[in-house]
Amino acid sequence: MNRAAVAERLRLSGHAITITGNLAARVGAIGALSAASLLVARTGGAAAVGTLALLRVLPWFTGLLLSCGLYGAAPYFLSGPGRTEPRYRATLPAMAVTAGVVGAALWMVAAPFFGPRFLPELSRPLLLAAGISVFTQALETTAKTCSQGFDDLAGSNRIIVLEELLFVPIYGIGVAAGASAYLAMIVALPLGDVLCGGSGWIRLWRRGYFRGAGRPSARLARDIAGYGTRAELNSVTLLLNGRLDFIIVTYLVGPAALGIYAVASRTAELLRLPSLAINYVLYPAYARLGRKAAVVQARAAIRRTWWVPAALAVPVAVAAPVILPLLYGHAFRAAVVPTWILLAGLAGGSVYGVLSAFLSGIGRPGLTSIAQASGLVVTVTLDLTLIPHLGITGAAIASAFSYLTTAGVLAACFRMTQAGPGARHERNRNAEDGPAPSAGPSASATPIPPTTARLTTEAAPP
Repeated sequence: MNRAAVAERLRLSGHAITITGNLAARVGAIGALSAASLLVARTGGAAAVGTLALLRVLPWFTGLLLSCGLYGAAPYFLSGPGRTEPRYRATLPAMAVTAGVVGAALWMVAAPFFGPRFLPELSRPLLLAAGISVFTQALETTAKTCSQGFDDLAGSNRIIVLEELLFVPIYGIGVAAGASAYLAMIVALPLGDVLCGGSGWIRLWRRGYFRGAGRPSARLARDIAGYGTRAELNSVTLLLNGRLDFIIVTYLVGPAALGIYAVASRTAELLRLPSLAINYVLYPAYARLGRKAAVVQARAAIRRTWWVPAALAVPVAVAAPVILPLLYGHAFRAAVVPTWILLAGLAGGSVYGVLSAFLSGIGRPGLTSIAQASGLVVTVTLDLTLIPHLGITGAAIASAFSYLTTAGVLAACFRMTQAGPGARHERNRNAEDGPAPSAGPSASATPIPPTTARLTTEAAPP
């Protein structure tokens, strides 16, 4: 075996270790989220589970829209071509604070209009108080993505676990103290964000993230927003593909049905864990590599991981009829068939993880957005057609076809990026789909976190 082959094997082994670590964090987060859903189901019923699902999604989604794609852009600018410009490290959290403050204010203004329809179980004061989560989730999520881009995957993994885990004891203490399920929920969500996000920012500070970062820059914020808007389209369509059916189910058949469907969705989404971990680790790695080497690694990753979600689907499908009613109660037996349908749609998830990481890493997030938009069209069309007749089973069918459509379009986009001259794509990647990174100091002027040298060596092309 020649030296290039040995280096490639070592590089893939290093990625496998970091992917395994992120996967373990996601398994822990799913366990915490399941415990939270179980606790809320036992203390507040199916309607409370549905309310919790929306309170996790809507504030985060508000912050995402107002931050101009900050969450998806942060890893690219901290690990890709812009990593030598230190002011990006000050500009990213400043954008998060701005988006969080504006988003919380807009939530309080708009809540009286959308609250009675989508969150009918919440009183007016609780509905308004829920807007605090827009601010706290913006800071927490930015800490997570900055850790990802700053080569601190261990710190990012810790946030992934804690952002779900901390809700459980805080909510439990509130209910035990006599608070209603909804009051305990409104308190636990932002308080957990503060504890989790605060620990993440402290860790980044200790690792030198803010050393020499300077002041936030409006010019760099425009660069981030330029790339982030493209990445935001991907995030928005991904969220809508995964959670628009929550809103449609609530509107058409009510929050109790949503509570059952949310359990089915979260159970089936166990299959998404490998895909999410693969994407999370490979995105910044591909950004460091450049297009030519990233193509080689993406092909190798697909060959090694395509079978993983399909293999996981079998035990999950077998266990669902026993575990779901046992844990959540007899009413949740209705979640079994939707779980099976969603498992079928998610069986090709690892391909999505690799290809979306590749396209974002080479500065082409717009292509991932096109794939997600294709799936979204399928989601909306089939949801509106099937849910009135089949209820949550129709929602599951719509989501399954949406997942398969997205994976197929991503594969076509991946082939398209290889059809033209590679050198031209590499030279023009920032002009086409990402901003041209601002000129900054030399790499030696940027604080290097302790693990950067090792990961940069692993990512070097053979």
